[in-house]
Amino acid sequence: MGVIELSWWQLALAATMVVVLAGCTAAMRLGMSRSLLVAALRTVIQLALVGLVLEALFAAERLVWVVLMALVMLLVAGREVMARQKRRLLGGWAFGIGTLSMFLSSFTVAVLTLTVVIGPEPWYRPQYAIPLLGMLLGNTMTGVALALDRLTDTAWRQRGVIENRLMLGEPWQIAIGDIRREAMRSGLMPMINAMAAAGVVSLPGMMTGQILAGTAPGLAVKYQILIMFAITLGTGFGTLAAVAVGSRRLFDSRERLRLDRLSVPRS
Repeated sequence: MGVIELSWWQLALAATMVVVLAGCTAAMRLGMSRSLLVAALRTVIQLALVGLVLEALFAAERLVWVVLMALVMLLVAGREVMARQKRRLLGGWAFGIGTLSMFLSSFTVAVLTLTVVIGPEPWYRPQYAIPLLGMLLGNTMTGVALALDRLTDTAWRQRGVIENRLMLGEPWQIAIGDIRREAMRSGLMPMINAMAAAGVVSLPGMMTGQILAGTAPGLAVKYQILIMFAITLGTGFGTLAAVAVGSRRLFDSRERLRLDRLSVPRS
Protein backbone atom coordinates (compact mmCIF):
# COMPACT_ATOMS: atom_id res chain seq x y z
CA MET A 1 0.00 0.00 0.00
CA GLY A 2 1.52 3.32 -1.09
CA VAL A 3 1.59 6.68 0.61
CA ILE A 4 -1.55 8.83 0.24
CA GLU A 5 -0.65 11.96 -1.70
CA LEU A 6 -1.39 15.31 -0.07
CA SER A 7 -2.59 18.12 -2.30
CA TRP A 8 -1.96 21.82 -1.77
CA TRP A 9 -5.59 22.48 -0.85
CA GLN A 10 -5.30 19.97 1.99
CA LEU A 11 -2.22 21.77 3.32
CA ALA A 12 -4.08 25.07 2.91
CA LEU A 13 -6.91 23.65 5.03
CA ALA A 14 -4.44 22.77 7.79
CA ALA A 15 -2.93 26.27 7.51
CA THR A 16 -6.40 27.79 7.82
CA MET A 17 -6.90 25.99 11.13
CA VAL A 18 -3.61 27.47 12.38
CA VAL A 19 -4.87 30.94 11.39
CA VAL A 20 -8.08 30.26 13.32
CA LEU A 21 -5.99 29.31 16.37
CA ALA A 22 -4.03 32.56 16.00
CA GLY A 23 -7.33 34.45 15.91
CA CYS A 24 -8.42 32.75 19.12
CA THR A 25 -5.18 33.68 20.89
CA ALA A 26 -5.61 37.27 19.69
CA ALA A 27 -9.19 37.39 20.96
CA MET A 28 -8.02 36.14 24.36
CA ARG A 29 -5.19 38.71 24.37
CA LEU A 30 -2.46 36.13 24.90
CA GLY A 31 0.01 38.12 22.84
CA MET A 32 1.04 35.05 20.85
CA SER A 33 -0.86 35.37 17.58
CA ARG A 34 1.95 37.11 15.71
CA SER A 35 4.57 34.63 16.97
CA LEU A 36 2.32 31.70 16.01
CA LEU A 37 1.77 32.99 12.47
CA VAL A 38 5.44 33.82 11.96
CA ALA A 39 6.46 30.38 13.22
CA ALA A 40 3.95 28.72 10.88
CA LEU A 41 5.23 30.74 7.92
CA ARG A 42 8.82 29.89 8.78
CA THR A 43 7.86 26.21 8.96
CA VAL A 44 6.46 26.29 5.44
CA ILE A 45 9.38 28.19 3.93
CA GLN A 46 12.13 26.30 5.74
CA LEU A 47 10.72 22.84 5.10
CA ALA A 48 10.02 23.66 1.44
CA LEU A 49 13.61 24.81 0.95
CA VAL A 50 14.97 21.80 2.81
CA GLY A 51 12.86 19.53 0.64
CA LEU A 52 14.41 21.00 -2.51
CA VAL A 53 17.92 20.71 -1.06
CA LEU A 54 17.36 17.10 0.00
CA GLU A 55 16.00 16.12 -3.41
CA ALA A 56 19.15 17.48 -5.06
CA LEU A 57 21.31 15.87 -2.38
CA PHE A 58 19.68 12.48 -2.78
CA ALA A 59 20.11 12.67 -6.55
CA ALA A 60 23.82 13.61 -6.34
CA GLU A 61 24.69 11.18 -3.49
CA ARG A 62 28.21 12.59 -3.07
CA LEU A 63 30.16 12.67 0.19
CA VAL A 64 31.24 16.30 -0.20
CA TRP A 65 27.63 17.53 -0.34
CA VAL A 66 26.60 15.37 2.61
CA VAL A 67 29.49 16.78 4.66
CA LEU A 68 28.61 20.34 3.65
CA MET A 69 24.97 19.83 4.65
CA ALA A 70 26.06 18.29 7.95
CA LEU A 71 28.32 21.25 8.74
CA VAL A 72 25.54 23.73 8.05
CA MET A 73 23.24 21.78 10.37
CA LEU A 74 25.95 21.72 13.05
CA LEU A 75 26.58 25.47 12.88
CA VAL A 76 22.87 26.29 13.06
CA ALA A 77 22.50 23.95 16.04
CA GLY A 78 25.46 25.66 17.74
CA ARG A 79 23.79 29.02 17.19
CA GLU A 80 20.56 27.72 18.73
CA VAL A 81 22.41 26.38 21.79
CA MET A 82 23.91 29.84 22.37
CA ALA A 83 20.56 31.60 21.88
CA ARG A 84 18.80 29.40 24.45
CA GLN A 85 21.10 30.33 27.34
CA LYS A 86 20.10 33.06 29.77
CA ARG A 87 23.64 33.75 31.00
CA ARG A 88 25.97 32.49 28.30
CA LEU A 89 29.74 32.52 28.31
CA LEU A 90 31.30 35.52 26.60
CA GLY A 91 33.76 35.57 23.74
CA GLY A 92 32.10 32.93 21.61
CA TRP A 93 32.59 30.24 24.23
CA ALA A 94 28.86 29.50 24.41
CA PHE A 95 28.83 28.82 20.67
CA GLY A 96 32.16 27.00 20.64
CA ILE A 97 31.48 24.68 23.57
CA GLY A 98 28.01 23.75 22.31
CA THR A 99 29.17 23.20 18.75
CA LEU A 100 32.25 21.20 19.72
CA SER A 101 30.35 18.94 22.12
CA MET A 102 27.67 18.25 19.50
CA PHE A 103 30.31 17.57 16.87
CA LEU A 104 32.20 15.11 19.06
CA SER A 105 29.08 13.27 20.19
CA SER A 106 26.50 13.44 17.40
CA PHE A 107 28.90 13.01 14.49
CA THR A 108 30.71 10.12 16.18
CA VAL A 109 27.48 8.30 17.03
CA ALA A 110 26.05 8.97 13.55
CA VAL A 111 29.12 7.58 11.76
CA LEU A 112 29.25 4.50 14.01
CA THR A 113 25.54 3.85 13.51
CA LEU A 114 25.82 4.20 9.74
CA THR A 115 28.97 2.12 9.30
CA VAL A 116 28.55 -0.57 11.97
CA VAL A 117 24.81 -0.97 12.58
CA ILE A 118 22.78 0.06 9.52
CA GLY A 119 25.48 -0.35 6.86
CA PRO A 120 24.04 1.36 3.76
CA GLU A 121 26.00 1.43 0.51
CA PRO A 122 27.71 3.85 0.41
CA TRP A 123 27.83 4.44 4.16
CA TYR A 124 27.15 8.18 3.72
CA ARG A 125 24.00 7.59 1.66
CA PRO A 126 21.96 10.79 2.20
CA GLN A 127 18.68 8.92 2.68
CA TYR A 128 20.07 7.54 5.95
CA ALA A 129 22.84 9.96 6.94
CA ILE A 130 20.97 13.29 6.87
CA PRO A 131 17.81 12.23 8.78
CA LEU A 132 19.89 10.36 11.36
CA LEU A 133 22.25 13.28 11.92
CA GLY A 134 19.34 15.71 12.02
CA MET A 135 17.61 13.77 14.79
CA LEU A 136 20.87 13.42 16.71
CA LEU A 137 21.74 17.11 16.44
CA GLY A 138 18.21 18.24 17.29
CA ASN A 139 18.03 16.27 20.51
CA THR A 140 21.67 16.83 21.48
CA MET A 141 21.14 20.57 20.93
CA THR A 142 18.27 20.56 23.42
CA GLY A 143 20.23 18.59 26.02
CA VAL A 144 23.37 20.72 25.72
CA ALA A 145 21.39 23.97 25.84
CA LEU A 146 19.48 22.89 28.95
CA ALA A 147 22.64 21.71 30.69
CA LEU A 148 24.70 24.83 29.96
CA ASP A 149 21.83 27.13 30.90
CA ARG A 150 21.36 25.31 34.23
CA LEU A 151 25.12 25.36 34.86
CA THR A 152 25.68 29.08 34.31
CA ASP A 153 22.43 30.29 35.89
CA THR A 154 22.86 28.16 39.03
CA ALA A 155 26.52 29.15 39.35
CA TRP A 156 25.45 32.80 39.26
CA ARG A 157 22.72 32.34 41.87
CA GLN A 158 24.93 30.24 44.17
CA ARG A 159 28.14 32.23 43.66
CA GLY A 160 28.38 32.92 47.39
CA VAL A 161 28.30 29.21 48.24
CA ILE A 162 30.92 28.40 45.60
CA GLU A 163 33.29 31.13 46.77
CA ASN A 164 32.93 30.06 50.41
CA ARG A 165 33.82 26.49 49.47
CA LEU A 166 36.83 27.74 47.53
CA MET A 167 37.98 29.78 50.56
CA LEU A 168 37.75 26.63 52.67
CA GLY A 169 40.35 25.03 50.40
CA GLU A 170 38.15 22.89 48.18
CA PRO A 171 39.31 22.53 44.55
CA TRP A 172 37.03 24.05 41.91
CA GLN A 173 35.81 20.61 40.80
CA ILE A 174 34.42 19.94 44.30
CA ALA A 175 33.14 23.49 44.85
CA ILE A 176 30.94 23.33 41.75
CA GLY A 177 30.42 19.57 41.76
CA ASP A 178 26.77 19.61 42.86
CA ILE A 179 25.90 22.22 40.27
CA ARG A 180 27.64 20.25 37.51
CA ARG A 181 25.73 17.11 38.41
CA GLU A 182 22.40 18.96 38.38
CA ALA A 183 23.27 20.50 35.00
CA MET A 184 24.07 17.08 33.57
CA ARG A 185 20.81 15.67 34.91
CA SER A 186 18.90 18.53 33.27
CA GLY A 187 20.43 17.71 29.90
CA LEU A 188 19.76 13.98 30.16
CA MET A 189 16.26 14.10 31.63
CA PRO A 190 14.32 14.85 28.39
CA MET A 191 15.73 11.76 26.65
CA ILE A 192 15.15 9.55 29.71
CA ASN A 193 11.54 10.73 29.83
CA ALA A 194 11.16 10.18 26.07
CA MET A 195 12.43 6.60 26.31
CA ALA A 196 10.26 5.87 29.34
CA ALA A 197 7.12 7.11 27.56
CA ALA A 198 7.87 5.68 24.09
CA GLY A 199 5.13 3.37 22.88
CA VAL A 200 2.99 3.89 25.99
CA VAL A 201 2.25 7.61 26.14
CA SER A 202 3.40 8.54 22.64
CA LEU A 203 4.46 7.03 19.35
CA PRO A 204 7.86 8.49 18.37
CA GLY A 205 8.00 10.60 15.23
CA MET A 206 10.25 8.40 13.11
CA MET A 207 8.21 5.28 13.81
CA THR A 208 4.98 7.12 13.00
CA GLY A 209 6.43 8.46 9.76
CA GLN A 210 7.61 5.06 8.62
CA ILE A 211 4.25 3.46 9.38
CA LEU A 212 2.46 6.22 7.45
CA ALA A 213 4.88 5.57 4.57
CA GLY A 214 3.86 1.92 4.46
CA THR A 215 6.69 0.29 6.41
CA ALA A 216 5.80 -2.80 8.42
CA PRO A 217 5.26 -1.86 12.10
CA GLY A 218 7.82 -4.45 13.26
CA LEU A 219 10.57 -2.93 11.11
CA ALA A 220 9.54 0.60 12.09
CA VAL A 221 9.85 -0.39 15.76
CA LYS A 222 13.38 -1.73 15.21
CA TYR A 223 14.49 1.50 13.54
CA GLN A 224 12.88 3.57 16.28
CA ILE A 225 14.67 1.64 19.04
CA LEU A 226 17.98 2.08 17.21
CA ILE A 227 17.39 5.80 16.71
CA MET A 228 16.38 6.40 20.32
CA PHE A 229 19.47 4.62 21.62
CA ALA A 230 21.66 6.60 19.21
CA ILE A 231 20.02 9.87 20.25
CA THR A 232 20.48 9.02 23.92
CA LEU A 233 24.17 8.31 23.37
CA GLY A 234 24.68 11.54 21.44
CA THR A 235 22.75 13.62 23.96
CA GLY A 236 24.44 11.99 26.94
CA PHE A 237 28.03 12.33 25.78
CA GLY A 238 27.38 15.79 24.34
CA THR A 239 25.90 17.00 27.62
CA LEU A 240 28.74 15.55 29.69
CA ALA A 241 31.36 17.16 27.45
CA ALA A 242 29.63 20.55 27.38
CA VAL A 243 29.21 20.74 31.16
CA ALA A 244 32.80 19.59 31.77
CA VAL A 245 34.29 22.26 29.49
CA GLY A 246 31.78 24.95 30.45
CA SER A 247 32.34 24.54 34.18
CA ARG A 248 36.11 24.74 33.70
CA ARG A 249 35.65 28.04 31.88
CA LEU A 250 33.96 29.49 34.97
CA PHE A 251 37.30 29.32 36.83
CA ASP A 252 40.71 30.73 35.97
CA SER A 253 44.12 29.11 36.41
CA ARG A 254 44.20 30.21 40.07
CA GLU A 255 40.85 28.51 40.69
CA ARG A 256 38.96 31.75 41.18
CA LEU A 257 35.29 31.93 40.21
CA ARG A 258 35.04 34.15 37.12
CA LEU A 259 31.42 35.11 36.68
CA ASP A 260 32.58 38.15 34.71
CA ARG A 261 32.93 35.67 31.84
CA LEU A 262 29.13 35.40 31.70
CA SER A 263 26.88 37.75 29.77
CA VAL A 264 24.19 39.86 31.42
CA PRO A 265 20.71 38.56 30.50
CA ARG A 266 18.58 40.91 28.44
CA SER A 267 15.68 42.48 30.25
